[in-house]
Amino acid sequence: MAELSSPAAVFEIGAAAPWMRKCSSAWVRGPLWDGFWMLSALWLAPIVLLLAQGYSNPESSPLDLLYFGLTALFWIGHRLSSTYLAYCTEAYRPLLQAQPIRFVALPVLITAGCFALFLPADSALPWTREERLIGLAIIDYACVTYHFAAQHFGALSLYRSRADRGSCIQTRRWDRFFALTAGGVLVFVADILAGAVAYQDQWVDRWFPAWIVSAENGIRGGAMLALFAITAIVLVAELRTPQWSLPRIFYIVGLAVMVGLALRPRSLFLFLVIWTSQHWILATGLASQTPSAEPTPTTGIVRRFLHRLNVRPWAVVLLLMLLSLMLLPVFEVEANRETGTY
Repeated sequence: MAELSSPAAVFEIGAAAPWMRKCSSAWVRGPLWDGFWMLSALWLAPIVLLLAQGYSNPESSPLDLLYFGLTALFWIGHRLSSTYLAYCTEAYRPLLQAQPIRFVALPVLITAGCFALFLPADSALPWTREERLIGLAIIDYACVTYHFAAQHFGALSLYRSRADRGSCIQTRRWDRFFALTAGGVLVFVADILAGAVAYQDQWVDRWFPAWIVSAENGIRGGAMLALFAITAIVLVAELRTPQWSLPRIFYIVGLAVMVGLALRPRSLFLFLVIWTSQHWILATGLASQTPSAEPTPTTGIVRRFLHRLNVRPWAVVLLLMLLSLMLLPVFEVEANRETGTY
């Protein structure tokens, strides 16, 4: 959900979604809605730990079945949500018309560039197809890591806006620092220690000294202390603000819990489940709400049909979930791994 999770998109959501200004509540929609869609880390964490309890390999526990269900319902739908918002809603139509380079030219150029990079034979370019694939996979890993951190910044920014602190530069800086540090740098550290970075042997192992493996426990401990310190500082800064926000506190705690799971040496699978599921659920929830108060189109049968769908958030969620279920077999290749199909 690139458009919704990028820092700049926070202001675009505010302009494209009148539902955000309907009330003065600190919540996006309300405690129940936010609790499920925005703050899912708080209920996912205990479920993940409970289902994996008593199993030496969490991937063989009931948690695996839960993750399959969440993947089937939200994974592909969340990927399509930003595209749907950009091209199928009246809420984003003014932005689409105002920024054709961003929404039309760049996607076409990126798609054409990928074909131009992969179609030539091994001898046509200085790099073989395998080397090109590895290079793009590494770039993709870096972009995805930033993408997740940016979504956390976007969520905190939404709550900052709901608390009437949208123009507070200091809070914005704290939000960016916490999201990029806890949700970006520390997650990258956890991935390195777990050997989960994309093609880690091709670049990370060459850049970082070999003693990292022997010092793994110390690095994990230091990262946990850093996480605790960063979280405490951000929470204290929030509580000292006259217009402090309870949803923001919940979100900060939820993010810290997820990163804490990543730094635990037991299994990265626990973190993978909660980290990706929270991301998918939040993206889907916001996508359903963004066009709910869009203006009625005056022309176009398709536009009027989509408008009837867009003004009903439950219908948008249902559509994205159905698309995710139907397209899951097509994208199964992305779930392959060395030990077999996941």
